[in-house]
Amino acid sequence: MGNFEFLANILAATTRVEEKQYVPIDFIWNQITNLSWLHALLAVSFGVVYLLYGWRIFKALAAICFAMMGLFAGMMVGKQIGHEMWGGVVGVFLLTALSLPLMKWCICILGAMAGATLTGSLWYAFGLPQVYIWAGMAIGLVAGGMISFIVFKAAVMLFTSLAGAVIITIGILSLLYHYENLTLPPTTYIDNLVHGSNWFLPLAILVPTIIGIIAQNRMIRKSPDWTL
Repeated sequence: MGNFEFLANILAATTRVEEKQYVPIDFIWNQITNLSWLHALLAVSFGVVYLLYGWRIFKALAAICFAMMGLFAGMMVGKQIGHEMWGGVVGVFLLTALSLPLMKWCICILGAMAGATLTGSLWYAFGLPQVYIWAGMAIGLVAGGMISFIVFKAAVMLFTSLAGAVIITIGILSLLYHYENLTLPPTTYIDNLVHGSNWFLPLAILVPTIIGIIAQNRMIRKSPDWTL
């Protein structure tokens, strides 16, 4: 009986690990629901520009991305030493200053991160064990990094299209969420889709990302003077 009980405990522990939510769905949902109508409309508008014309302003967008990463990293470090605000300020200036002279490397890093996000989304969409989602993201990280170093324009299109798609998706879902709350009686279709369908969010991001890459590729071809 002891061996059977031991195996049962291992199985139960494995099941609990597999059921744990590693994809931050609740965090994403909070971002959707916390936006006001105005902020959601601005997000959609900015996302469209990001999605279609990000290649024209990719240097500024890359610097902003690294500034945000510096902000969060600096705040985390500053929190440990009791100066969260100053840690964020230092992080913003440090990563922004580093990103300007190392712009090509920064774009390649962002392209690799975009690849990791896409493959991680597909891992989640197919319902694979979330505890191993890092493996799926590692594949995208390597593939996105290799493509970015080989074809620089691909990195620009990839990270700007994905970022624009994410912003547009959050904005549209927020508008739909507010619309549902105005109906009588209020409905919860968006909530059910976000939390109940593994395919919903990945498809909502993947489809506009592909559209953005195709559109940017056509525009870049018509701009032979486009350079880093």
